[in-house]
Amino acid sequence: MAHIRFSPAEFDALEAAAAAAGITVSAFVRSLAMEGAGVRPFLAEGDRAVLGLLVEGMRAIGGNLNQIARAINTGRVPADGHVAGSIKDAHVVATTVASELAEMTRRAAALRRGEGA
Repeated sequence: MAHIRFSPAEFDALEAAAAAAGITVSAFVRSLAMEGAGVRPFLAEGDRAVLGLLVEGMRAIGGNLNQIARAINTGRVPADGHVAGSIKDAHVVATTVASELAEMTRRAAALRRGEGA
C-alpha cells in the first residue's frame, strides 16, 4: 500500500483522467506507476519497432529538407519535384506517426482496463 498526496486540483484531474480511461483512480495510478518504473512498459515491442522505423523515415526526410534549405540559402533553386516530394513525404510520415500513436494509446488504455487490447 502506498499513500500519495495530491492537491485538490491534481486529484480532480486524476479522477477525470481515470474516468476517461474507464478505470478506478487506484488502477489508473497503479498502471502509470508500473509503466513509469518500467515494470510494465507502455509500448509493446512491436510498437517500439514501428516507431523506430518511423523515426528513421523522419531522419531521412529531415536530411532531404536540410539539403533543400542549404541549396536555397546559397542561391541555388532546387527542382520543384524535390521540394514537393520531400514535403509530401514529411506529411505522410507525420500522419502515420499520429495514427500509430493514437492506436498505441488505445491499446494501452485497453490494457489498463484489463481488456487485453
